[in-house]
Amino acid sequence: MLVTNRFLVNPDGASDFTERAHAALAALAARPGYLRGELLRALDDPSHWCLVTEWESVGAYRRALGGFDVKVTAVPLLARSVDEPSAYETLASAAPQGEVVVAASDRAAGPYR
Repeated sequence: MLVTNRFLVNPDGASDFTERAHAALAALAARPGYLRGELLRALDDPSHWCLVTEWESVGAYRRALGGFDVKVTAVPLLARSVDEPSAYETLASAAPQGEVVVAASDRAAGPYR
């Protein structure tokens, strides 16, 4: 599962944002089920940033958000992200030179979802 949190950061606040994002990334990285993460900045517009993390499952990600260090360090930063969907399930993947591998959705079939 991939989580992308996008941010609009005033260039004057980039240093503070970077410090807070590094702390958030470290707190998330310490949680079970975390696979990898990156802090990214747009090449064309340095006010656009993205924190991308990959998790074993949606459950691992949701449990990670409940950890004390994550609540104190990461959640306040994530609350500043652009208000849009941020959690994505993998439906297809391909390794370099590899074939496309299709995966089933974890979403429930009912209309309540």
